[in-house]
Amino acid sequence: MADTEYDFDLFTIGIGSGGTRASRVAAAHGARVAAAEEHRVGGTCVIRGCVPKKMLVYGAQFAEDLEDCQQFGWTIEGKSFDWVKLRDHVMKDVGRIEGVYTETLEKHDVTLFHEHAKITDEHEITLASGKVVTAKHILIATGATPHVPDFPGNEHVITSNEAFHLDEVPGCILILGGGYIANEFAGIFNEFGSKVVVANRSDVILRSYDFSMRDRLMQISMTKGIEFLFRAEVEKLEKRDDGTFAVKMTGVEERTFDLVMAATGRVPNVEGLGLENVGVELGKRGEIKVDEFSKTNVDYIYAVGDVTDRVQLTPVAIREGQAFADSVFGDVEPYSVDHSCIPSAVFSHPPISSVGLNEREAKEQYGQVKVYTSDFRPMKNVVAGRNERSLVKMICDGANGQILGVHMIGPYAPEIMQTAAVAVKAGMNKADFDATTAIHPTVAEELVLMK
Repeated sequence: MADTEYDFDLFTIGIGSGGTRASRVAAAHGARVAAAEEHRVGGTCVIRGCVPKKMLVYGAQFAEDLEDCQQFGWTIEGKSFDWVKLRDHVMKDVGRIEGVYTETLEKHDVTLFHEHAKITDEHEITLASGKVVTAKHILIATGATPHVPDFPGNEHVITSNEAFHLDEVPGCILILGGGYIANEFAGIFNEFGSKVVVANRSDVILRSYDFSMRDRLMQISMTKGIEFLFRAEVEKLEKRDDGTFAVKMTGVEERTFDLVMAATGRVPNVEGLGLENVGVELGKRGEIKVDEFSKTNVDYIYAVGDVTDRVQLTPVAIREGQAFADSVFGDVEPYSVDHSCIPSAVFSHPPISSVGLNEREAKEQYGQVKVYTSDFRPMKNVVAGRNERSLVKMICDGANGQILGVHMIGPYAPEIMQTAAVAVKAGMNKADFDATTAIHPTVAEELVLMK
């Protein structure tokens, strides 16, 4: 396996989920692997993304549970919330997971460089320390970084990166954006007691999700006190002497907030990688262009994960890293990742989950479709006196009953959808669900009871 012409068989730049998997698997196949990470091992998901965010979602859910539990016979006296305690505990666990990632790589004899790495010539990488190494193959797995809109005063705006390190919960927060990050943090801060205003430059939230799910989430969010502003873009932001921020948006009178957060998408993190030195081709959004096997236009350079802007999801990056390592270094026929029918979730309050086509996409692609829905109050909400309804939607091909998409909003929706995604991916029909006995009483049983 070893090629003595180079220092390493593989050099990975960026040790997030995709880079970690690719490096570990390549090493397991016998490759001499090195990897560089200028921030913290684990990348966006582990350090400043889905992992700590989900921990905050759990913490926020207790706000409702402590209210609801009274209808189930519990009495909670003197309840209080300590943001700093939660924040520090979350960061402690993030550190633990980072250690696991590091230990895994070291156990596979991956050489780690905790510094910036840049491609400086053919097969050549120069580290921030000045050390120069060579590699037969180079993998770019640097992920994406939060996008901040351009307007006067945007230097005062935080992103999801900083949200995990706040000293206190803001009394009033403006969140810019309408995607999953905006709606997740809107739910988190709302449950922690903030007055939340979500400002979106378009007229819908969660554009890629089924309209029934996003409409239901907005209705529930508004009931909980979250305010939405549409076709509203920031014209200017000024920091006042008292630390608050005066914000002027299109079509809206100037308003004051304690904190402004940008959740307006993420852009591929390619700056300072030296890609121009070897002619790696980029797309319109700055993404690294790759073929189905994650190879760039430069024969020995590959890229996986968010930096390619194919599908910005951690499990996808992991699959791409695995496929790359197996295909290049393993004794297998090269294979690629199927990017179709990928399940996803929004960890809002309540959460949304989805797999396959939404209703609009299904009608555009198949013409005749049949839609099944179940609109109900979960038993827990009924007993608790919480007037919050869940919604399940199944979209099928009108010609043969094949399930084209399943969408759900309500408690445990992401946990339930994982199994449903297997069925949709396998091309199963509505009749297969109808023939399955329900587990009663559960929320999940609605999947096999819709008529």
